[in-house]
Amino acid sequence: MKHSAAFPEAAVVDQLRLDELPRGEISRLLIDMAHDGLGFPVRIPVLVARGVKDGPTFGVTAALHGNELNGMPVIHGLMRSVSAQNLRGTVVGVVAMNPPGVVRRQRAFSDDSDLNHIMPGRHDGTGAQAYAHRIIERIVRHFDYLVDLHTASFGRANCLYIRADMTDETIARMAYLQRPQIIVHNPPNDLTLRGMAQELGIPAITLEIGNPHRFQSEYIRRSRVGLRAVLSAAGMVQKRPVALGEAPVLCERSYWFYTDHGGLLEVLPPVTDRVEEGEVVARLSSVFGDVVRSYLAPQSGVVIGKSVDPIAETGARILHLGLVTSDDHPYVPRDLDTILRLPE
Repeated sequence: MKHSAAFPEAAVVDQLRLDELPRGEISRLLIDMAHDGLGFPVRIPVLVARGVKDGPTFGVTAALHGNELNGMPVIHGLMRSVSAQNLRGTVVGVVAMNPPGVVRRQRAFSDDSDLNHIMPGRHDGTGAQAYAHRIIERIVRHFDYLVDLHTASFGRANCLYIRADMTDETIARMAYLQRPQIIVHNPPNDLTLRGMAQELGIPAITLEIGNPHRFQSEYIRRSRVGLRAVLSAAGMVQKRPVALGEAPVLCERSYWFYTDHGGLLEVLPPVTDRVEEGEVVARLSSVFGDVVRSYLAPQSGVVIGKSVDPIAETGARILHLGLVTSDDHPYVPRDLDTILRLPE
């Protein structure tokens, strides 16, 4: 392995080769992924804790969208909390999946493509397609579990919530163990990283951690604690007593609704609030300050996310509404003690 001049403690590699990394240590890697227009390498920073004992490979990925940063300190904190000497298996923390987007302070890749909507890419495709293909082949294919960390995008606010296929027992357990505020049943889209992971047989969830381009300490802490709980249930780390807090609100589905006019938008309820069908949830004012529209909740539900950008053209997002499951819904677990254990 060669080492980076900028980060001499990090080995430069062309893909994850976990069997070549030392046991009982945390390794720092820079994975070569592509080259920019001047021929300089684009490298993904990765932390790998390889345990002394064999076990699963648990992958945590962050900043696939370059403006979604809360996941980076989640990975840093998780890796600081893991003792590689006592770990069974391997934890891989991919700190920034989209370095070009991070340094540009933008959601998209360098060619303005959304990496989370073109998976698994193409080996002979555009810059973004080739990069997405290499993400899958050089990194994700090596995982046994995946938690993909995201946030809201610019101009929006999120609570701490999970998108997961709740018809899959292992994935449902991962979602509940994470103890978010809200869980949305969301079958994976094959063009997303989560969808591609599931197609490869890798149980995967998407964890949405608050708001874009900032560090939110409480959400970061809760996310790290949740990841430790998933690792514990998988038998990878020693179990610690954790106060689980309130059970998450489970939604059978969710959707955004949008403005039909432009103006200055104010969305009223905070995230995680319940709203009733017909309740006023937003107002749109003209540039002169007159209210021109009042928007009502189309159904009763819970606020997962909302727009916080006052400048709203026609078709702007208003509110992300989750439809709460009934108590007898098939996605509602009958025995939480059972659901909160992952098979080893």
